[in-house]
Amino acid sequence: MTPVSDRLVSGKPVSGQLVSGKLVSGTPVLAQLLLPSAFGVLMVGAAAQGAGPPALVVATAALVAVLVAGRWRPAATVAVLLSVITVVLADPAPMYTALAGLAATAYLVLRHGTNLATVPTMFAAVGFAAVLTIAVAIPVQVPWLPLAAPLVLLAGYLLSLKPFLPSSGR
Repeated sequence: MTPVSDRLVSGKPVSGQLVSGKLVSGTPVLAQLLLPSAFGVLMVGAAAQGAGPPALVVATAALVAVLVAGRWRPAATVAVLLSVITVVLADPAPMYTALAGLAATAYLVLRHGTNLATVPTMFAAVGFAAVLTIAVAIPVQVPWLPLAAPLVLLAGYLLSLKPFLPSSGR
């Protein structure tokens, strides 16, 4: 049985299908090329908000990587990493950083995935961005928190390992 992507209708490829690894021209080009690129540009723009000259150089390199990623997918990961460096150098407001993170998530899902951002993926991305934005926006002065953080991380690590540990026989 041939894969769905290699099936032909009336001997001709259907618009938007992948045939022998190549996209047949049609409307899905929007989903394949333009939509991820739009999220990539949004990611770089939000990261470069209020940037100085060093951050603008890195942001320009990130934009070039977004454009190259249309042809060579690994450049999308480089674009996201360059956007992270831009955020570090530019130090934008927390909302711009959250927007850059959400756009980076959508960009990578659309560029590397099947061009379908699932509801659980986007729910997790938006929820994570909201929690982090609230954590950054509301200053909390808790002097003992740095002491508790390693213990919480250890507990999370142990809980994540629990399914892989042998049962006690009960």
